[in-house]
Amino acid sequence: MAEGGGEVPQDLVPKRGSSSVIWNWFGFKKSDTEQKVVLCKVCRQPVTTKDSNTTNLFHHLKHKHKPEYEASQKMRCDAAEASTKTSFKKPTSTQTKLADAFSHSTPYDSQSKRWKELTEAVAFCLAKDMLPLQSVEKEGFRRMVHKMDTRYKMPSRKYFSKTALPKMYDECRDGLQAKLSTVTFFASTTDMWSSRATEPYISLTVHYITDDWSLNSNCLQTSFFPEDHTGENIASGLKQFLQEWKLDEAKQVCVTTDSGANVVKAVALNKWTRLSCFGHNLHIAVERSMRDSRIDRAVGVSKKIVSLFSHSWKRQRALKAAQEELGLPQHKLVTESPTRWGSRQRMIQRLLEQEKAITQVLAAEWSTRHLVLKWQDVDVLDAVSKALGPLLDFTDALSSESYVTVSCLKPILHLFSSKLLQEKDEDSDLTKTIKKSVLDYLTTKYSDPDVVELINMASFLDPRFRTQHLSQEEIQVIKAKVVTEGEPVSATPSGPAETCQGQETEDKQQRKKQRKSLGSFLKKAAAAEVSTSVPYSDRVEAELSSYLFGQLADSESDPLAWWKVHEVNFPLMSQLAKKYLCIPATSTASERVFSAGGNVVTCQRSLLKPATVDMLVFLTKNLKV
Repeated sequence: MAEGGGEVPQDLVPKRGSSSVIWNWFGFKKSDTEQKVVLCKVCRQPVTTKDSNTTNLFHHLKHKHKPEYEASQKMRCDAAEASTKTSFKKPTSTQTKLADAFSHSTPYDSQSKRWKELTEAVAFCLAKDMLPLQSVEKEGFRRMVHKMDTRYKMPSRKYFSKTALPKMYDECRDGLQAKLSTVTFFASTTDMWSSRATEPYISLTVHYITDDWSLNSNCLQTSFFPEDHTGENIASGLKQFLQEWKLDEAKQVCVTTDSGANVVKAVALNKWTRLSCFGHNLHIAVERSMRDSRIDRAVGVSKKIVSLFSHSWKRQRALKAAQEELGLPQHKLVTESPTRWGSRQRMIQRLLEQEKAITQVLAAEWSTRHLVLKWQDVDVLDAVSKALGPLLDFTDALSSESYVTVSCLKPILHLFSSKLLQEKDEDSDLTKTIKKSVLDYLTTKYSDPDVVELINMASFLDPRFRTQHLSQEEIQVIKAKVVTEGEPVSATPSGPAETCQGQETEDKQQRKKQRKSLGSFLKKAAAAEVSTSVPYSDRVEAELSSYLFGQLADSESDPLAWWKVHEVNFPLMSQLAKKYLCIPATSTASERVFSAGGNVVTCQRSLLKPATVDMLVFLTKNLKV
């Protein structure tokens, strides 16, 4: 507000510049149609001015009020300087904001690099994480992508299903096929599966060791298999898979499968070496050992108890209170899965752990007292737990695809027979019966001469074990097999000579300038002598002797890392290590493929075509970040 009443009229305030400081000393008094009269705040004298002209005002201060005039001039200069700086900055800032606004509001062109990168990232997310393609049309997903980059306009679901994902599949398949073409040896696993839509599928996975000693596993097929599941049809289908991927059957070391009769027959018809899945063998061995009426009763009561608690939150609350009162661990009961013997064992262990708390809760209700475990049932469950408890973690340990497992079969079978399943004096009759049944079955499943030779060779080529679990007779058989296995391509006599010639040509210019040493005259001759004068069998014998007398690697170490370091010392045996150590001890890789297939073919996506299922499962298993 201006002194003298009323606000300063807008036509008196300058549009820009430094003249607005004058109003620190003047206030609006009155106005007419042409002239404005303002009041000086210092002397209270009226001063006439016109429009936004302030000349009269400054003239009044200059002649009437000298100090105020000097102050006004200083303020005027400061204001002018600030206005000048702003005048240079504002256009730049405004131009930048306009440019940014224009660029942010313009979508990426569909041919631009950025648009392709973002679209590929979305497609990768859909494929790798097994998301429904409908996700790209959902509001939350689209909002998330828009917040990440406002200029990206995501294409439709049809584009991903018809263009982006098929393109990604072709590129991934071509890259994998090129990689497999360089593999010297490989092993495989296969299995059958039915989707939620009751459509049958067959899978094939391959396992191999690369030149840098990395164990790789890839899913090649999850193919629709509408034919009858006979051994002949499966054998033909498996051969066709290898042909489609241009894989030589001679390079296939072994096929790991379950004990299905049709799959076993298919492998036999193709004359392939077969290794029975350790996980399935152990599961069947445990199931056979549990065929006892006492065990059936105890396990049946245990299942009813677990079901009773799992369907009642009140009993779960009462169990938790009883656990706190008795000082027991706050653990929930475990439900058994019929296809996993380990889940039954965990259920039994948990019931024995929580027996007192369970009894307290069940005894408190008249309708559940009959389910309280009797001492006979507890003894039976304890006998089962003592026999099978030590075996619980072996299936999971041998189911990995990231480290060598086949070489552990021989040591584990030896551990079972010599310690874990060995009958003890303090064992009950039931415990002894279970141990003997499991051990007998496993011994039978791994008694085939070809299988014995295979697992013995794998154990021998593992630097952690070597001959530790082999008899002298088995060692001699392995030595003979190593010598007669056949000379690898990389060990041909012409290889070293050609290498020396290449190195000689490569270093020709440098050798011309350098004075030759005595060793340079003998270098080529010595290499040629080693490659031609020493027979292959003698070189293998030399490597065998050095390998056998070497120190065992640490039991926790990676055998492939050991071979990577010592390959230069054992060039021939290292090829055999790549051949045998790639074999998986279980067929879990194929079962993991079907787990992925179950996540793809869900209840909401049960109408997916088989070709689409194969593509999506292939991508989720083989895409690498």
